[in-house]
Amino acid sequence: MLLPECSFYSSIPETANRPMLNPHYMRIAQIAPIVERVPPKKYGGTERIVSALTEELVQRGHEVTLFATGDSLTKAKLSHVHEIALREAKLENIYGLNTWTMYHIGEAYAHQRDFDIIHDHTGYIGLPTANIAQTLVVITMHGNFNEDVRPIFEALRHPHIACISKAQASVLNLRDYSVVYNGLPMEHYPFSEQHDGYLLFVGRISLEKGTHNAIEVARKLNLPLIIAAKLDEPDKKYYLKHVKPYLNEKIKWIGEVDEVERNRLMSKALCFLHPVTWNEPFGLTMIEAMACGCPVIAYDKGSIPEVVKDGKTGYVVKDASSLLDAVAHVDRIRRIDCREHALKNFSASKMADRYEELYHKILNHP
Repeated sequence: MLLPECSFYSSIPETANRPMLNPHYMRIAQIAPIVERVPPKKYGGTERIVSALTEELVQRGHEVTLFATGDSLTKAKLSHVHEIALREAKLENIYGLNTWTMYHIGEAYAHQRDFDIIHDHTGYIGLPTANIAQTLVVITMHGNFNEDVRPIFEALRHPHIACISKAQASVLNLRDYSVVYNGLPMEHYPFSEQHDGYLLFVGRISLEKGTHNAIEVARKLNLPLIIAAKLDEPDKKYYLKHVKPYLNEKIKWIGEVDEVERNRLMSKALCFLHPVTWNEPFGLTMIEAMACGCPVIAYDKGSIPEVVKDGKTGYVVKDASSLLDAVAHVDRIRRIDCREHALKNFSASKMADRYEELYHKILNHP
């Protein structure tokens, strides 16, 4: 396959003798995955975090270059090798190692000397390149450190690793890493003290996200459930067996929704169900639900106890029986407490503060 000429060279500014914008001015590269646009049109947690962080850093006076798809929306300088999101282009093998992602990462690191620091969000795919980079690199791991990935991070130790929760970091055998919680600009999310009595599941239909557990709760409590989620090809077998047979007038799958509709649904839901079957590394939808005043009820997996304040902004439960009981008593949760907790602890500004501190720490003590 012939690759197009990259527009990178025309998008990077001349940095020599550039005046300092402020005492903490840095030239920062943000490398996003290219499966989705930044920010994504619908689903895409990592891309939304990259967008929130990038825009905060630009607003603070840093010179930021975002490596993402060509249709990305940003106030940073944008560099791209592919015009649109790989998923939107309907290409095969859009996740993991593929030609476009490797080209994208290679192009970013080819210009490493234009930056004081590189922040790589491509995970283990970018790690080998980051490990031999001359410019200092922070890699944020947005997924779990499973048995396939963990040995690579423990062996290639040159980049600084940022984890998105203590639970995610706990499986690593590393001396030097940081924990920076995700954050989003949620100040203008809609808030409602009142709800419309339905349960809500948002994200992706899959075994690990526990869509079937949400359906079971709705059936046993005879409550309406809205499933606002995408369905990827690898999860269709799961959908056909565990989801489709139970869809009806009360349990509805409305497909993938945009941010405006998702936030509206969250603000009016009785509660947000997050009954995952895996060790959740963070769970972005939980902080968004809370920002809309929607209590979160979730299984005690991975980072969830770090995100949800049990008994205050929702319930963190151990088993199916406790899950049902939590939903039955969810009106004990004050919806304003949910919002205040989310905005205080998981704002885009707070996340940017932590990453700025981390960048300076690394630059001063490489």
